[in-house]
Amino acid sequence: MNERLMEFLLRDEVTRLSGVKKQVYEFIVNEEDYLASKADTVDQFMRLLVKHSPPRLAARHFNMPYGEIIRFMNEIEDELNERLEERCKKVKWMDFTEKDQQAFVEYHKKLYLFVN
Repeated sequence: MNERLMEFLLRDEVTRLSGVKKQVYEFIVNEEDYLASKADTVDQFMRLLVKHSPPRLAARHFNMPYGEIIRFMNEIEDELNERLEERCKKVKWMDFTEKDQQAFVEYHKKLYLFVN
């Protein structure tokens, strides 16, 4: 399935998480994204992850034991994966790009995707 569509579906599912799950997930992912933006290589990113451990930061931030944060994050990721799998079963790709070539050219070569 299209990577951009998967990212869209994941972001949508994250918005549907309950309060604490959403907060913990977004905290850790945002920390990981921040570290990724600071790294020039994969090896450097991995070293930053070990040094600045987003789960440890989350454990301190949410006043939870480290092991509990890890279990909770795994639970959240499992839930998101299940939801994504379910949505992917329902998604039907419909590419209308070539349906009307003239309209395609007129609308500046946009790709139209309809997601339900």
